[in-house]
Amino acid sequence: MPRSSSLIARVAGAAAGVVLAAATALVAALPAQAASLTPVTGFGSNPGNLAMYAYRPDGLPAGAPAVVLLHGCVQNASTYVANSGWQKYADQWKFTLIAPQQPSGNNANSCFNWFETGDTARGQGEALSIKQMVDYAKNTYGTDGARVYVSGLSAGGAMSATMLATYPDVFAAGSIIAGIPYRCATSMVNAFSCMNPGVNKTPAQWGDLVRGAYSGYTGKRPRVAIWHGTSDTTVATANAVESRDQWTNVLGVSATPTSTSTLPAGTSLEVYGSDQVRLYRVSGMGHGTPVDPGSGTDQCGTAGAYFLDTICSTYRDAVFFGLGGGGSSPSPTPTATASPKPTASPTPSPTPTSAPVCVTASNYGHVVAGRAYQSGGYAYALGSGQRMGLYNTFYTSTLKQTGPAYWVIGC
Repeated sequence: MPRSSSLIARVAGAAAGVVLAAATALVAALPAQAASLTPVTGFGSNPGNLAMYAYRPDGLPAGAPAVVLLHGCVQNASTYVANSGWQKYADQWKFTLIAPQQPSGNNANSCFNWFETGDTARGQGEALSIKQMVDYAKNTYGTDGARVYVSGLSAGGAMSATMLATYPDVFAAGSIIAGIPYRCATSMVNAFSCMNPGVNKTPAQWGDLVRGAYSGYTGKRPRVAIWHGTSDTTVATANAVESRDQWTNVLGVSATPTSTSTLPAGTSLEVYGSDQVRLYRVSGMGHGTPVDPGSGTDQCGTAGAYFLDTICSTYRDAVFFGLGGGGSSPSPTPTATASPKPTASPTPSPTPTSAPVCVTASNYGHVVAGRAYQSGGYAYALGSGQRMGLYNTFYTSTLKQTGPAYWVIGC
């Protein structure tokens, strides 16, 4: 299908889920500093014809991680970087932001083409262009190839799922916000039913679609966080459950949560396996990226159309990715537990980081921040599986990060 066809313009204009409402009114001032979001050219053959932008904070050390950010429709790279809150944590915790941008020549409303098979296959189209941006960052900026992550909203969320499926050897973890399971649609025509009411498949069927994206791959799979508003009528909430089924199947963990917690803004968190998959449901929230403007450690972003003032999803994702420099999230209220017998993380012998991070917090805080998981009333260090003691707000532990998503007791 020609990228500039009238069908793309007509359908993209009608699809509120794939096509986010105009975000031109969203204006957020960048902090006063030398670093800025900068266009990058010559990053590869770029078969998807995407633009690349990069944000590299002042004082960025060698071997820093990177996060790929995928905007929604009728948005651009600068809007998403500024309003989502990612720049705040890139500045604080020192990592690179890679922001692909979809030109209107590819899609009338600047949506990533998550529904086109030629753009969602390994080694092709937009997926390959995004991968080439990561390669450029590794070769030019010295980005740590073992610590590359991806996050996106709506059409960008669906494209985030695409990158996790097609390049599990590139991304260590990712976040899908108001998105769609990988390969739910294979053309613009059936994209509508994926958006709303959603498509129901068995976990194995969803998992097979991911496994087929890189046939024969036997390496480690990325961890996945899924975010969805319970009042999202644009991309139906059923997609959150279907995405959960897809990724728990791919990662080989039960679709029954090992723990559930209550977070601010009526947000529930379900954790699957040893924190391989997370599902956040934001009560009463519509279609957009959850933000929480403010100066607190766990506050971020600028509220506006499709940036919804609820909870800072970026903070939670950054900690889930292992980017955080310490501190714990506000204490949630646990509501259920499962799996009476704990299982250690399948993470193999970790690769030590150049500057181990040590954090002292309650066992409750460690679990919420993603440094540990809980089972049977006890907390266990993520990665090493070491037992830390009772899972509550009174029992305090010190954990040291010795590798990506790998924590040990002591410092």
